[in-house]
Amino acid sequence: MRPRRGTLFAAVVAVLLAACNARAAKTTTSLKHGQQRRAAGSSSCDVFTGNWVADSSYPLYDSSRCPFVRKEFDCRKSGRPDAAYLKYRWRPNPPCSLPRFCSACCSPATTMPMFWRPACLLPGVIWFAACMRSYRFDGLALLRMWRRKKVVFVGDSLVVNQYESLLCMLHAAAPGARTTASWSSENESPSITVRFEDYSVTLIYYLSHYLVDIVNEKTGRILKLDAVNEGRKWRGADVLIFGSWRWWGSKTSWDYVQDGNTTVPDMDRTQAFSKGLQTWARWVDANLVQSSTKVFFQGFSPSHRYGQEWGTPGKTCMGETRPLNNTAAYHGQLNPQDSIVRRILAGMAKPVYLLDITFMSQLRKDGHTTKYNGNSNGADCTHWCVAGLPDTWNIVLYAALTGHQLRY
Repeated sequence: MRPRRGTLFAAVVAVLLAACNARAAKTTTSLKHGQQRRAAGSSSCDVFTGNWVADSSYPLYDSSRCPFVRKEFDCRKSGRPDAAYLKYRWRPNPPCSLPRFCSACCSPATTMPMFWRPACLLPGVIWFAACMRSYRFDGLALLRMWRRKKVVFVGDSLVVNQYESLLCMLHAAAPGARTTASWSSENESPSITVRFEDYSVTLIYYLSHYLVDIVNEKTGRILKLDAVNEGRKWRGADVLIFGSWRWWGSKTSWDYVQDGNTTVPDMDRTQAFSKGLQTWARWVDANLVQSSTKVFFQGFSPSHRYGQEWGTPGKTCMGETRPLNNTAAYHGQLNPQDSIVRRILAGMAKPVYLLDITFMSQLRKDGHTTKYNGNSNGADCTHWCVAGLPDTWNIVLYAALTGHQLRY
């Protein structure tokens, strides 16, 4: 009896799927064996240098279908009329590359029986061919990898930018997955918890502008540079993504700063940041060095308030619709935070991966929320539209988690 055509196709699909899985497993294993790139800021392949290229397959998802993005970041919902800022992909300099986002309806990561539907046969073959050629951001694979795990983001609103972007990317990959969301303002330390119930994956954001404690005392609000008592909430996470800098330039949330036994009304903010980050680093080493927790630090996210930084004095990010096209086009000064972060991370016992997003973000003067941030006043040149630039930050995160950047 001649074999049925469907049976033959199934055999071919099985072989190709095995090859793809083996490739992915080899990639993940390389990370487990301690080859985590940029833990101390060095690598044979730097995916953070490159340029932005137009890509008609972008954006990676429709923000209007994402239930997790807040109005402050949802530029399309707030009426932003242009869409070109959504159509750019980060291309690292050769020989580096990044995974391409993939959320095809016929992906074998959803339900295998879909492959036997006539409409999915050709897309299925195309998907497998793409798998053999390139490594892709697979949101479903990430959810499976994080099954029964907890992913925690800690930091300011720029960390929220990345957190909500990742939630949208995962939701786009599994739009039918059951999710629950909750908010807490316990002890004046707000948090957001989203759980993908079908995968038992929990993603939490904890607000922490400084990564060290602010304590209310009789004299006022004290920024304690040598205390991380809030860190007890971060324990038990399988992945931790931290970020801090923006609020160190402001004194709106504290009245005094305490360094050891000395309390003063104010001090040099860069010095305070360095001391606070060293305290955070000691906490990480004391609590996580023996754990399997993967730790990341979000690099400096630039603002675009001064047009002279890209050769147009007097302008801001308002009205910008295209990214800068090369390194020479950006004239902004290096932020002192950068060297401090690199120095402290390099001296830690626990490997921490620096998500070195600064340069790629400096080129994106077009990506800010500006006046399309859900508020009627002001122009926001600090935060980013979602969908938008933070999606690329998460592709880099995915690449680091799966070891993709090691394979060249």
